[in-house]
Amino acid sequence: MRTRPGSPPLGEGPGPPARAAGLPPPAERGATVIPDRVVARIAAQAARTAQSRRAAIPPDRSGPAAPSASATVRTGSVRLHLTMDLPYPTDIPHVCERIQCDVAERVAQLTGLQVGEVTLTVRRLVTAAANRGRVR
Repeated sequence: MRTRPGSPPLGEGPGPPARAAGLPPPAERGATVIPDRVVARIAAQAARTAQSRRAAIPPDRSGPAAPSASATVRTGSVRLHLTMDLPYPTDIPHVCERIQCDVAERVAQLTGLQVGEVTLTVRRLVTAAANRGRVR
């Protein structure tokens, strides 16, 4: 194994940077706390992306109302509640399941929290005519 020129050989030199800086061990430094409202905003954005991808609803402002989300964070895990519109006709159970999985994965990836539950409420079903701004 090679080292960069000017760097000390492996096993030599100062210890880990945390020890050199006089910092306490990681377990004693504290914890990062992400407020419920921040997790909810992340979930709402993830739901909007999933809604566009899984339900074929364009993410523009002229379409159906944006998804809303609420979150409850407790000791490293989170419970999410989503509310959104879906297109009609669609396979509602399949689309909802895929959106729940997508949102759970994205929230876990971005926050480091374990997503215990994702509840999804379909606010209304939107026809293609309503998506274009016409009401029948």
